[in-house]
Amino acid sequence: SFRGRQVINRICLDCGLVYQSPRLTEIESAAFYVEEYRLLQEGSTDPTARNMAVQKKRVKALLDFVQPLIPSISRHLDIGCSMGILLQHFQGTYHNHSVGIEPGEAHRAQAYKHGLKVYASLEEMERTGEAYFDLVSMSHVLEHLPDPVGYLIHLRESLLARDGWLLLEVPNLYAHDSFEVAHLFAFSPHTLQEVLCRSGFDIIKFEQHGRPNSQLIPFYLTALCRPAQLQDLSPVRPEHNASLKRRAGMLRRRLIERL
Repeated sequence: SFRGRQVINRICLDCGLVYQSPRLTEIESAAFYVEEYRLLQEGSTDPTARNMAVQKKRVKALLDFVQPLIPSISRHLDIGCSMGILLQHFQGTYHNHSVGIEPGEAHRAQAYKHGLKVYASLEEMERTGEAYFDLVSMSHVLEHLPDPVGYLIHLRESLLARDGWLLLEVPNLYAHDSFEVAHLFAFSPHTLQEVLCRSGFDIIKFEQHGRPNSQLIPFYLTALCRPAQLQDLSPVRPEHNASLKRRAGMLRRRLIERL
């Protein structure tokens, strides 16, 4: 269970992907994000000082991850931008045009205060004609989406410049608690890479790490990708023993935390 709610995760025996089933319906999910998500995660529907501090540390880690490979950015879209902290820091570094997506009203209002252009949904933004970003970032968003492959394909085909970059970070199944009400998928390094390849991306840089929380426990998976020149049509490579790897990874984490 997760904070009093039952959460059931299953493993696909064909590919090894871990997914939540049963899950909230589309209507239930929309209500959950409006009424309960921030309360469950942060204890408040309004932005908190603690969450702001966590986001600032995470943004620094992401900037350090991309700067050696991305010399310049002109248009940046951050999906799930919260208060806009990532957008602000990237804008300060690259002096780019910034656009955000954030469904949470209070967090979106905070981003507005900093002069950022933020929409409540991707659909709302697309109706304005915004497109062809040379960087699209998604930090701790992909695991919340009901169709991650379909979503990434849409980004690649409709919103990302042909020579653009995709930056994303997700919890690591083999170190992070992962199994939350809002997490529809739990990605391992293998299954995240398979999802990216199936979505038409080449992975330029991939890392398992604990930044900013730990130097020893790889809580997170971070990937920097570009649209693939050739679509990979080979069969999905399955991952075996995901359950065993999960148990081993969580045991290692508990031992390190005790030490």
